[in-house]
Amino acid sequence: MAEVPSSAKCVVIGAGIVGNSLVWHLADLGWRDIVQIDKGALPNPGGSTGHASNFIFPVDHSREMTDLTQDSVRQYQEMDVFTRSGGFEIARTEERMEELRRRMSSAKAWGIEAELVDPAFVQEKVPFIETDQFIGGFWCPTVGVVDSLRAGTIMRERAMELGALTVVPNAEVTGLDVEGEGEDRRITRVRTDKGDIEAEYVVIASGVWSPKLGDMAGIKIPLTPAVHQMISVGPCPQLVETEGEITFPIVRDMDTFCYERQHGADMEVGSYAHRPILMEPEDIPSIEQAKLSPTEMPFTEEDFDPQLEQAFELMPDLLGAEGAEIRYAINGLLSLTADGMPILGESDVRGLWVAAAIWIKEGPGTGRAVAEWMVRGWSDIDVSHSDIARFHAHEGDRAHVKARADESFNKTYGIVHPAEQYASDRGLRKSPMYDSQESLGAVFYETVGWERPFWYESNAGLVEKYGDAVMPREHEWDARWWSPVINAEHLAMRENAGVIDLSAFCIFDISGPGALASVQQTCLAQCDVPVGKVIYTPVLDDRGGFKSDLTVMRLGEEEFRVVTGGAHGMADRKWFRDHLAPDATLTDRTDELSTIGLWGPKARDILASLTADDVSGDGFGMLTCREITVKGVDSPVLASRISYVGDLGWELYVPMAHAAALWEALLTAGREHGAVPVGIGVYGTTGRIEKGYRAFGAELDAERSVVEAGMQRPKVKAADFVGKEAYVAAREALENGGPATVLCTMTVDDHTSASGVKRYMLGGEPIMTRDGEPITDGHGHRPYVTSAGSAPSLGKHVLMAYLPPEHATVGNELAVSYMEELYPVTVGSVDSTALFDPENERMR
Repeated sequence: MAEVPSSAKCVVIGAGIVGNSLVWHLADLGWRDIVQIDKGALPNPGGSTGHASNFIFPVDHSREMTDLTQDSVRQYQEMDVFTRSGGFEIARTEERMEELRRRMSSAKAWGIEAELVDPAFVQEKVPFIETDQFIGGFWCPTVGVVDSLRAGTIMRERAMELGALTVVPNAEVTGLDVEGEGEDRRITRVRTDKGDIEAEYVVIASGVWSPKLGDMAGIKIPLTPAVHQMISVGPCPQLVETEGEITFPIVRDMDTFCYERQHGADMEVGSYAHRPILMEPEDIPSIEQAKLSPTEMPFTEEDFDPQLEQAFELMPDLLGAEGAEIRYAINGLLSLTADGMPILGESDVRGLWVAAAIWIKEGPGTGRAVAEWMVRGWSDIDVSHSDIARFHAHEGDRAHVKARADESFNKTYGIVHPAEQYASDRGLRKSPMYDSQESLGAVFYETVGWERPFWYESNAGLVEKYGDAVMPREHEWDARWWSPVINAEHLAMRENAGVIDLSAFCIFDISGPGALASVQQTCLAQCDVPVGKVIYTPVLDDRGGFKSDLTVMRLGEEEFRVVTGGAHGMADRKWFRDHLAPDATLTDRTDELSTIGLWGPKARDILASLTADDVSGDGFGMLTCREITVKGVDSPVLASRISYVGDLGWELYVPMAHAAALWEALLTAGREHGAVPVGIGVYGTTGRIEKGYRAFGAELDAERSVVEAGMQRPKVKAADFVGKEAYVAAREALENGGPATVLCTMTVDDHTSASGVKRYMLGGEPIMTRDGEPITDGHGHRPYVTSAGSAPSLGKHVLMAYLPPEHATVGNELAVSYMEELYPVTVGSVDSTALFDPENERMR
């Protein structure tokens, strides 16, 4: 065993699939002086990697997770530790078959081979399955199993062969030393029971123990250990003569939340149907205390009995064969997070990174992505949805994580709608207008703890007023978590005005002598503008991909205000903090300030009735901001002339203590002008999509360039900024042949399904030729719908997608595949020109 060295460039804590992948990819990218430590013995130190069932289904509704999985499979295949078996997801109900049709959409969108099959097809490949138990299935021939322990050994050995890695097993971490205060904390040392290591970088890749290690450094790693039950039945006569570990396809019995997976002469049965069994990291037994391994807990038979009975119904001759018995049964621990995504990236402590809540199927891909991020500042696969910086303070609380994990565990194989809301741990953040909104029948959706009205039942009468213009949805799935009131509110805003609560915005001020330098080097747009100007700008990484898009207001010579969305706001905060120039400070104002939007053709009349300040077109121009006085509000209101819904109006910023007064003043003054309260369903979807406005996390991500998104500026500012070189190169490529892909807006020509019911896409569906042939862009990606939604002003359902340049022509006729049916679409825009009000006359 190697001794603990006194210093290292990087210490990776953990020797599971993630830690092993990470040390190899760091070494492959040129880092040396890496130390890997684990409290267990190798090759199986006792974590989740050692007991996982190790099969991989490649299709996920998340492109990020699918890409990480696909990259992991390629790495496993290159190491010759992957056995392709094929796999089925079977459906016992028509509702599940509809979900499998949706899974086919994802498979086509991500370019993964799959098909829907009947029970007879399944039985051909799995002869011991009972076809009367299910009605159909989803077949993916590239499903397989992996020897994760062997893969980890190979990756460790590769790093060691390069002279880059020292491996220290059987060494327990006892502390993580951090120096500095507040925003300037930095990791300096790892303490172990075998000696201490001074380090420039430390990565916590410790699976279910990660929160415990995070506590040592004063950071929160919001995951919880959770039990997944699994048994192994055998020997099964039907499997005894088979060669190798697996011969038959894996079966996921989706409606019973179970899977059946051959392992030699045994059949493993795993369950996600039992009651959620969550633990604290501190309660996981030590290696000495554990009967098997620390993450293999004693089996609780009573939790598994119902699922075992269902498995017997599906495979009675196999699981009930004479001589077959339960030979192995565990409550295996795995990691769950509050939103189901991994936890990756640098924490609030500089140099302290996290790679946690990762399963076998995406382990090597995640290891590569985090290594690339650490070494060069960005990864080939955009992992922004997994960024640890995404979490707001309350999301780090263990009680919150457990509440959400308790709710979501049984949804692991569940049918989860894209807009589905959590029911647990709600009401954490309420705007000052909450009581008023509740009285108006607000239907609240939650975003990072904020309760946001998505629509108001008080506006239900507008549905009858606008009739078929609200574009009603007949199919329950399309209409789930949606209401025609949203479209009615949209039309009322376009006709008169709407008042929108935007308190979930994240707001932070950058001030001091270095404030201008800070925003200049972080933002693509020119920020050296007169005081009172508002700047809409992309924020890029070094390769020119999007880190964010947001607005910046110049409030003074040495003061700027950054306003960004709540969902990604904390990651934006960290990015700006990390790029602060000397003599600049960042102050988070999110909890101090509320934002209310007022938009529509009557917006100026409404605001003018409440203020003596000049809000005329000449007196208050677009993309300007200044403080105004509003009747009934005992505080100045910062008004910003900007719009994300494509109509005349303002964002109004006011201290939280005065927000309710401003809200009531706007609603009261607005009544005589026909104004109504309007929900986020309009702000986030209908208003923006008919204007073709891009959204970060949908159209804008780290794998897309500004030019591909159609957002390049007339000229490039002289000041340097992150991503400038790549941005300039993309502009030059545009002049010399065009980009590899182009963001386009399309409208659906006919919604009529084969059953006669009109269907409405929700996002994520593949774009194909009219006859259903796949198309591919210059990056090798299949086009898919990045955003979908009603455009009531146009009477159309609008889709946005990146298309190959040869297909990105106005009027081009294509198709979208939705639930395994093709619907005709036509390209309406190949740049940022809006389908609605293309000259932006309404905003003036």
